[in-house]
Amino acid sequence: MIFKIIVEKDESGYYVGEVPALPGCFSQGKTIAELKVNITEAIEGWLEVMNDRAKKGNAQVKEKSIEEVLKNIREAIELYL
Repeated sequence: MIFKIIVEKDESGYYVGEVPALPGCFSQGKTIAELKVNITEAIEGWLEVMNDRAKKGNAQVKEKSIEEVLKNIREAIELYL
């Protein structure tokens, strides 16, 4: 799974990342490397929360391990940042 990440530098010099496909998924870092770590954690957290909500709501959830999805995200971020 590949997510587009919009990166901007704010007025205080921090890099801010937003994942448009995941509403409310933002992070920041003093460097691109720090942002990369932080946005990865933000994506992982967002997916885990949504997965938990889906399970609690008795929605049918495709059983693909969250670890597999997170691995794919980390690989995609590595390629594109």
